[in-house]
Amino acid sequence: MADTEHYVRDDVRGFLDMLEQMGGKGVEEVGADEGRAQMRAMSAVAEAEPRAMAVQKDLTCPGPAGPVPIRFYDVKAERGPSPCVIFIHGGGFVIGDLDVYNALCTEISHHLDLPVVSVDYRLAPEHAFPAAPDDCEAVARWVASSPDELERDITGLIITGDSAGGNLTIVTTNQLMRDPAAVPVIVQAPIYPVASDVSKHKSFSLFADGFLLTGAAMAWFTDQYKGDANDPRHTPMVGDCSNTPPTVLCTAGLDPLRDSGREYAAHLVQLGTEVVFLEFPGMIHGFTTLRKAIPSGQTDLEAFLDAVKLMVERYR
Repeated sequence: MADTEHYVRDDVRGFLDMLEQMGGKGVEEVGADEGRAQMRAMSAVAEAEPRAMAVQKDLTCPGPAGPVPIRFYDVKAERGPSPCVIFIHGGGFVIGDLDVYNALCTEISHHLDLPVVSVDYRLAPEHAFPAAPDDCEAVARWVASSPDELERDITGLIITGDSAGGNLTIVTTNQLMRDPAAVPVIVQAPIYPVASDVSKHKSFSLFADGFLLTGAAMAWFTDQYKGDANDPRHTPMVGDCSNTPPTVLCTAGLDPLRDSGREYAAHLVQLGTEVVFLEFPGMIHGFTTLRKAIPSGQTDLEAFLDAVKLMVERYR
């Protein structure tokens, strides 16, 4: 087994070397608007091509502060009653959008053979905590009601998302377990999530520089998002996680957030939740939207989605 503390895959090393040669400033130096543009530019050159979808359309969902933009995907033009995936994007609660995560959402629909709803929740600093969890919960409840706009009979929810979206995955799932929606959350699947105070973990210091997501960027994102770290809708592990549905969780071996995901997965196991935990050695944060630049990330994503598919089939 490779030493996960120091092992870097060849394609990951090539990508990181390229970024180092390009130079450039971190999001904490350029601010939200330029950070959003940087993420879109990165996606355009580093992400895989989207899969063909039978249905792909932009819609809105009623939200607590006005309509929430969403994008609906389905690899099939028509389908009978089925679960639906709610996808919540990452980007530190500040950057990221429907387009950056478009290819990933098509991959999820293709691989799971399920409809997917991608949530364009309000971003900080313009809309600080709790705008994001408020929007995500509103969308999840709306999808659970099988709205006419989806033309689908929804039987259950699979909630997933990466990084900040992994945090919002856990928060939204917890809210729907405490106060159930029209259909249950059958699986939650956070991808390298923020579940606890990441600054206290060994991985945060080990990988704070040189592995795409930096400690400085994380500190800046946290400051932009605001909120109370003792609020379970902000930091899920400070709350009661005992009623968590079956969970699939993955981490990346070279990620500052790695140990937060490890800690949350272990916590759920101790509480008796059925958990599939996958850690991908030699991989960096953000790999699910860098699959052209880091081809081995495609194999990791497929392993993660295979585990989600297995868990969905057990509980649907």
